Amino acid sequence: MKICRFNHDRIGVVQGNAVHDITDLFDRTMSWPAEPGDAIIAQLGAVLESGIDIDVRPSLDLSTVVLESPVARPHKIMGAPVNYHAHIEEANADPEINAGKTFTTLEAYGLFLKANSSLIGPNEPFRVAFADRRTDHEIELVIVIGKTARHVPREKALDYVAGYTAGLDMTVRGKETPCYRKSPDGYCVLGPWLVTPDEIGDPDDLALSLKVNGDTKQEARTSLLILGVARLIEYASALYTLHPGDVIMTGTPAGVGPVEPGDVIDASVENIGSLRISILPALLDGKAA
Repeated sequence: MKICRFNHDRIGVVQGNAVHDITDLFDRTMSWPAEPGDAIIAQLGAVLESGIDIDVRPSLDLSTVVLESPVARPHKIMGAPVNYHAHIEEANADPEINAGKTFTTLEAYGLFLKANSSLIGPNEPFRVAFADRRTDHEIELVIVIGKTARHVPREKALDYVAGYTAGLDMTVRGKETPCYRKSPDGYCVLGPWLVTPDEIGDPDDLALSLKVNGDTKQEARTSLLILGVARLIEYASALYTLHPGDVIMTGTPAGVGPVEPGDVIDASVENIGSLRISILPALLDGKAA
């Protein structure tokens, strides 16, 4: 099932060209202090298990709605650096990417965190953070955690997945830590919706594709991941308690490159869908550069 967030925090099921509104099936009342994680994702499993009669739900044409990030409030956004061998090779060959470091394996560097404030959906504007610095595109399969997890063995890891979405781990190049360079506002793009595991098949065998202005820049399959989906969940949960709505970006394949204001990115993940963003110039003193 494809679950979307649309039109200012409405929740919907996408079928064909229709969005069926299921917002009223969720408890959206606020409590304080709030439980860690995304309250809607925490309820999603129970709502799906209870059954949804799509035919009686109000619907809208998909072309008329504004899609938002399928996760509104992740407790944390985790990234997996250098998780494709070909990307390690290109990173080590490009001094603007490696900034003087030599990359070996993901486990040598660990995961990084992106600021939650970097999160946007596919219909929100993306601005480069600095007019005078390189910003790169990075297409990734994204895991969304469905229930609290800690020290999860890989053979049980997929039981903790709410679904998958497509993501852009936009990145400023430089010598600062990844947590800084990957966390400007808008540098985590998720969408177009969350797809439940039953519609995905094997998450470790999905095609990824990214085009800039119609030219293919990245194309690979998740079968090339060094640490696959289950292993990444095991790896992350060994250090962090994972909460509903937590996001794990699985890493980008080779082909990363710079984008400039005016460029258009089209990104897609097999069995999930596509998203498009337009690159806007940086702001200087509150005005476009």
